[in-house]
Amino acid sequence: MAAAAAAADPDPGPGPGSDYVSRQAAVGATDHRSTTSSSRRSRSAPRWWKIHLFRGIANDIRRRAPYYWSDWLDAWDYRVVPATVYMYFANILPALAFSLDMFTKTHMQYGVNEVLLASVLGAVVFSIFACQPLVIVGVTGPITVFNYTVYDIITPLGTNYLAFMCWIGLWAVVLHWILAITNSCNWLKYVTRFPCDIFGFYVAFIYLQKGIQVLERFGYGAPFYLSLSVALLVFAIAYICGELGKSALFRHPVRVFLKDYGTPLTVVFFTGFVHLGRMKSVDLERLPTSRPFFPTADRPWVVELWDIEVREVFLALPFAILLTVLFWFDHNVSSLIAQGTEFPLRKPAGFHWDIVLLGLTTGVAGILGLPFPNGLIPQAPFHTESLCVTKVEVDDVDNEDEEKGTSYKYIRTHVVEQRVSNLAQGLLTLGTATGPLLIVLHLIPQAVLAGLFFIMGYQALEANGITAKLLFLLRDRRLTPASHALHRVRRRKAIWVFAVIELAAFAATFAVTQTIAAVGFPLLILALIPVRAVLLPRFFTAQELAVLDAPTASSFTMESVGGIYGTAIADEEEGQGEETKESVGGGARNGNGNGNGTSADTSSGVLTGGVFEKADEAEGLSYRPQGGRSLRDEGR
Repeated sequence: MAAAAAAADPDPGPGPGSDYVSRQAAVGATDHRSTTSSSRRSRSAPRWWKIHLFRGIANDIRRRAPYYWSDWLDAWDYRVVPATVYMYFANILPALAFSLDMFTKTHMQYGVNEVLLASVLGAVVFSIFACQPLVIVGVTGPITVFNYTVYDIITPLGTNYLAFMCWIGLWAVVLHWILAITNSCNWLKYVTRFPCDIFGFYVAFIYLQKGIQVLERFGYGAPFYLSLSVALLVFAIAYICGELGKSALFRHPVRVFLKDYGTPLTVVFFTGFVHLGRMKSVDLERLPTSRPFFPTADRPWVVELWDIEVREVFLALPFAILLTVLFWFDHNVSSLIAQGTEFPLRKPAGFHWDIVLLGLTTGVAGILGLPFPNGLIPQAPFHTESLCVTKVEVDDVDNEDEEKGTSYKYIRTHVVEQRVSNLAQGLLTLGTATGPLLIVLHLIPQAVLAGLFFIMGYQALEANGITAKLLFLLRDRRLTPASHALHRVRRRKAIWVFAVIELAAFAATFAVTQTIAAVGFPLLILALIPVRAVLLPRFFTAQELAVLDAPTASSFTMESVGGIYGTAIADEEEGQGEETKESVGGGARNGNGNGNGTSADTSSGVLTGGVFEKADEAEGLSYRPQGGRSLRDEGR
């Protein structure tokens, strides 16, 4: 009644009656807001101890199952063939380099055959059964470090190394499935670009370090200098091909060819180049191989897991916990980046179910004595990028002195989301394990693999958000475009502090992996998540974090894990229809998880121009360019 009276008399005038009415109206409004707010909290934020077992797995399968047949039918697209070939080389060449590293540091316990079959296992299982078939699974740099660190710890104790690794894998199966059943992937909502950039920076330096270590084995004679020259030439030519692919030179098919096939053709060329002229008299180290489809060591394929003491079985449990932490973060980050905000995806993700499959492949790999496969960085986002169909947009130039149409950019129209390219590159890898192709692999000089490590490390650094911040800080302010996203941070000191924190976290992780305590580095990586969610908001404003950091994937992708950290979601039952609200993670609840008409770009790690709009769940994300004129659809 008081509220009605106030509405009937908008200006009751001074006096006790008007004060009473105002106070009552205010109290009523406050009570209503508080009731509504509490009801929203009770619905959107259930108590943490009430875990609905299997809910995440069931929801993933329910959301993704309707798209399963289209995942195969949609492969009838011209982008699938170059993506398959590109990912075959992008996956197998680093894998061969890692096999050389493990072959040396584990005294032939792992070799080319084991690494190839581990890649095949991951490709077949995840391409056919996963909810996220775009994610490339194989042998990574971090698991290489884990494997030979465990070897250094266990072998002096007289323990059967492969049997011990088998039990690590079997324990990891149980741990992975517990994490999947209890919906642990819901914690991914707290994973932003901050931990992903640090981890990606670490992986990039692992690549560079491995390249240097390969060259160190040759001493200082003629083999060393020739190997150094070959490695630098491989890096230089692969780099030039990549830059030409992004340039305006040549016609579009030529640029696409150089971008997709430049690196593998460089490897093929320099494998034969070292046999020309006087170079053929120099004895270069080559990739060691063994009989096709046989283990590198003299053993059966099934590991003798019973050839180990009971106490050693339980000793494997702490290592399995560390492995599970590493895989939970590494694989999920690979999945997030492969489905990043810059890719206009239409099909839903499924993180919980994929953890079930990751546990399965870990157990099988342990039984067969293979390195444990998991999601690959940067190959996973490279796969999605290679499946993007783009068009060229030319901006009209207002200045009459400039030639019209000189400003252009590539706009991604859609991604060819399917399962065939992942499966096909896995089957090609299986074919590589046959006798004739193993002979060809044996011809590859180790120097070529070192150059491959260098180019992979460079590409990972180039696409990293830490690199983007450092380049911005080191660039001449007068020559920095006014539209650069980091100009929105009012305190330049905040950019410096944020970059220093990221570099310090990277340095700590990298330093630990150079010691016998390297098996514990997954805990450092995992600790970055609460650091970002709890500590950084105390030193940076929400506006600064919105620019310096951002959600890794779009809200559409993150529906599998309950949305994006810090994003206010409209109460659908009350029909509030709230479209944009500020979030600590850097955005609103629109198609890409950002609320200021911007998208988060993996290549820069900060918010850049462009607008994504949320379509319905069946359609996913659509891109709306901010101006200019479109030329034509082009595959890139």
